[in-house]
Amino acid sequence: MRLFGTAENINGILHIGGISVEKLREKYGTPLYVMDQKLIEDNLQKYKEYFVSDKFATQVIYATKAFLNVGMCQLVNKFGLGMDAVSDGELFTIKHSGFPMENVYMHGNNKSDLELEMCIDYGVGVIIVDNFYELKRLEKICELKNKKVKALLRVNPGIEAHTHEYIKTSKDSSKFGETIYEDKIYDIIEEFQKSEYVELLGFHCHIGSQIFDTKAFYAEIETMMDFIEAVKEKLSFHTKYLNLGGGFGIYYVSGDKELNIPEVMKKMIEILENKLEEYNISLEKVIIEPGRSIVGNAGTTIYTVGGTKITHSGKKYVFVDGGMADNIRPALYQAEYEGCIANKMNDKISDEVTVAGKCCESGDMLIKDYLMAEAEAGDILAVSTTGAYNYSMASNYNRLRKPAVVLVKDGQSKLLVRRETYEDLIRTDMNFED
Repeated sequence: MRLFGTAENINGILHIGGISVEKLREKYGTPLYVMDQKLIEDNLQKYKEYFVSDKFATQVIYATKAFLNVGMCQLVNKFGLGMDAVSDGELFTIKHSGFPMENVYMHGNNKSDLELEMCIDYGVGVIIVDNFYELKRLEKICELKNKKVKALLRVNPGIEAHTHEYIKTSKDSSKFGETIYEDKIYDIIEEFQKSEYVELLGFHCHIGSQIFDTKAFYAEIETMMDFIEAVKEKLSFHTKYLNLGGGFGIYYVSGDKELNIPEVMKKMIEILENKLEEYNISLEKVIIEPGRSIVGNAGTTIYTVGGTKITHSGKKYVFVDGGMADNIRPALYQAEYEGCIANKMNDKISDEVTVAGKCCESGDMLIKDYLMAEAEAGDILAVSTTGAYNYSMASNYNRLRKPAVVLVKDGQSKLLVRRETYEDLIRTDMNFED
């Protein structure tokens, strides 16, 4: 298993943030999401440091769907980044954390009236309008409240990025945004220009997730700059903001070639500056939205091994005390992970096993046909790169309690999210009465 950040093998025991997984299990139990605070901070700083230009302002927006809780909001704010949101629950969490709402961007292809009202009442900085219908609803709500808002229009640049079918977002058939290749896009922009309440600052686009092909990001920029120039020529509309989304790929398993973020950021800025000079136009601000690439490798999930089994076919299973309820991604879209027996890191890697969870589903597999040290009941199994989407997508399937999340740094641990209690499981249940 590849180690990231402060993770290290000390005398055969995995340590993260200067703390052994044995001590973490003893204090917090398992399953447990362990987040490497220093690696998160290093990643936040890296984007801030390298996504800069002297030709326009830049802003890095943390994509909260990757990993969100009150403490994470406060950490992001400490580094001066913005945040996005895609639901009323995310808005409430961000607001409750004390995060400055003027630095929040609201996304979503089907925002409810409640969510739009919350954006206005909370003072959200920018609303990313997905379509014409949403613009008209937003105008109506603003009129009723006698409030004005700033907006970006989400557009689809048609860039085809090589990624999993379920997480492509920029195909011609995508549910997100309006295509730039039909004339109706200009009709929508004209509607913005007429609006008394919704000020269009510019455009947002996003071409997918977990992208390794940097050419896709560069093609996205060139396509969007061509579009901005066309809008200027047709409608005399001067774009102020351009939001390029995220999707920067990270390492999960052997074969993944993670991006060199400083290099990619510098190249993106270079292409932007060259295109601005070519068209003799200016932008006030360019925005990106990394999420997974900030927290993904910073997360490790530790489990306790319950036992092993060799089936009649010869397949060997290692059973752990978690599963698809805390990591749905392998079952949902065949995501792959690396792991290790974290208290036996110096033992010989000789056992080919499949790590299975405890959920009542045959598809509840975390890692398939993978070589690791021989496991026994009571061992600690660690799965790496679980910082993005694992906690966010966790469920109470089989009435399992969601795990705790702990932040580690310099030999200290801090609880970000406590483990759910049994009372939490029934807190919204109502008694049946005849």
